[in-house]
Amino acid sequence: MTDLDRRRRFFAEELEAVCKLQSPALVDAFAAVPREQFLRPGPWTVMADLDFMGPSRTRATVDADPARVYHNIAVAIDPARQLFNGQPGTLAVWIDALGLEAGYRVLHVGCGLGYYAAVMAHAVGPSGRVVAFEVDETLAAEARRNLASLTWVDARHGDAAIVDGSFDAILVNAGVTHPLDAWLDALADGGRMILPLTSAMPAMGTTLGKGLVVTLTKHSATECAARLLNVVAVYSAVGLRDEAMNERLGKALMGGPVKWGSVKRLRRDQHDETAACWLHGKGFCLSG
Repeated sequence: MTDLDRRRRFFAEELEAVCKLQSPALVDAFAAVPREQFLRPGPWTVMADLDFMGPSRTRATVDADPARVYHNIAVAIDPARQLFNGQPGTLAVWIDALGLEAGYRVLHVGCGLGYYAAVMAHAVGPSGRVVAFEVDETLAAEARRNLASLTWVDARHGDAAIVDGSFDAILVNAGVTHPLDAWLDALADGGRMILPLTSAMPAMGTTLGKGLVVTLTKHSATECAARLLNVVAVYSAVGLRDEAMNERLGKALMGGPVKWGSVKRLRRDQHDETAACWLHGKGFCLSG
């Protein structure tokens, strides 16, 4: 085992401890996947929790030693656009909530350069399947090259508005205003989806949105259990948002944690909006 292998194993076990990860396969995946191979050449522009609050949001690593990226930091994949490979401590919690197992079929919406798609691919193994979408054509092409050795991963250019097949797990890694019918239809019975619901803030000159991450577990064609996972600030998805729903979601978020905490299910049956509906949209309703 090399020094970098040991560094990667420590990184994985630190995530396991700090994030309370339940999946040994996911921990092993973080220990196995070389993060630096899913980044552009270093030195790297990075951002940690404290950088969100400081006068300068980013800083540079002192060199291109791969060991520099094995911390709970976001690493820029396109510094000019302030586009980052997300913090492992955030994504690890989301992926762990999917309950991945060997042989699972996974849909990843917003894969960037492919790092977290590779992590999930290792967790489900060669008997599984990962379909990873990236809307940016250049990033999608790089992700396809980075993931080429994982033959059970299919990296595609697109926004994932149309998907084929059935999936046991869906990770949406960008802020949306609502779940797409295509995703809900593609989610297998008993499958789980990670859904960041965010209100965009274009007036602030940023593509970031703030909101909630919801875990959906599909019980039937018309209903999913819903559980609030955490709050989030994340990049807004390109081409998948609805301006009317963005306004409705912003108002719902202003209702505060008491209202958020009342959400227990996602309904797809036709019904009139009532006080129990936290976010009522076309074809779906998050409610108590």
